[in-house]
Amino acid sequence: MSTAIDTRAARLRDRLRGALVAAAATPMTRSGEVDLDLAESYFHRLVASGADALAVLAHTGRGPFLPADVRRGLILRARRAGVPVIVGVGGSGGPDPHAVHSQSAATPSGQEAPAGAAAASSAGVVERTVADAMTAAELGADGLLLFPSQGDRVALHDAVWRAAGLPMIAFDLYTSPCPPAVMREILGHPGVAGLKTALLSDAMGCQETIALTREAGRLAITGEDRMFGPSLLWGAEAALVGIAAASVEATGAVMRAFEGDDLRAFEKASARLDRLAAATFTAPMEGYVQRMLWLAAAEGLIPESHAHDPFGPGLPEEERARVLAASS
Repeated sequence: MSTAIDTRAARLRDRLRGALVAAAATPMTRSGEVDLDLAESYFHRLVASGADALAVLAHTGRGPFLPADVRRGLILRARRAGVPVIVGVGGSGGPDPHAVHSQSAATPSGQEAPAGAAAASSAGVVERTVADAMTAAELGADGLLLFPSQGDRVALHDAVWRAAGLPMIAFDLYTSPCPPAVMREILGHPGVAGLKTALLSDAMGCQETIALTREAGRLAITGEDRMFGPSLLWGAEAALVGIAAASVEATGAVMRAFEGDDLRAFEKASARLDRLAAATFTAPMEGYVQRMLWLAAAEGLIPESHAHDPFGPGLPEEERARVLAASS
């Protein structure tokens, strides 16, 4: 049964229904320098290629790693593309932007940290997420994508809503799956417009999340790069995916075919996207950002000088050829 939704969240839900939201990368040099003019050009090219909206500063965009001035600049430049802009908030910098999402804090030895340390860490996540959300609201973002966090996830969504008043997209991520009971509470929040599922290989979890989201009257958004076609068949109504950081046309082709009545076209488009996803979203999984930057450069979306992910694992150069071959 659907639950009450604020009119602001309902507007974003309805605006994004059927949309392909590109989880944009952040073009960077090998040393991590960001050229905002170049980033703006990249955002415009994603839209010209078929993206209906942009998600910036999300995992693909390495948002948790970037300094405040760069974050602000990227939000402003994305808004100039003329489509809805969703801003990723929360998370933490480090080898894995989602390392903070574990259910309990741990010491370097792997032993559980004292309760006080865990509480302080959780409070820091809330403070940082709220600050990010308020900045996004100030700069005119249309909505927020909340990274999963340790601690009380429902309270985090409520704190962000009270502070920023921007519609929120909740996030069920494979590194920290959301318990169904907690998910129901989040989906019942008036400021939640939809939920993105990105469970990677958990088909049953993806199906359950989509069903719960639709039952709550929220927008079921697929983030399933490796289960893209199936997630549409399971009821996803929009997409917010890292594979659309490049190859927007290939991703959009699957959605257009699904909306039509040509089963063969859907099968062919899905098979093409699956081949690309198998080459880009594979171990080491954090390497997908670099792989998508390689593709973006090959497609002329960004220059080679800014096709680097200094925050991900090093990948052998020969892997680039395999990625580009999968896109042909």
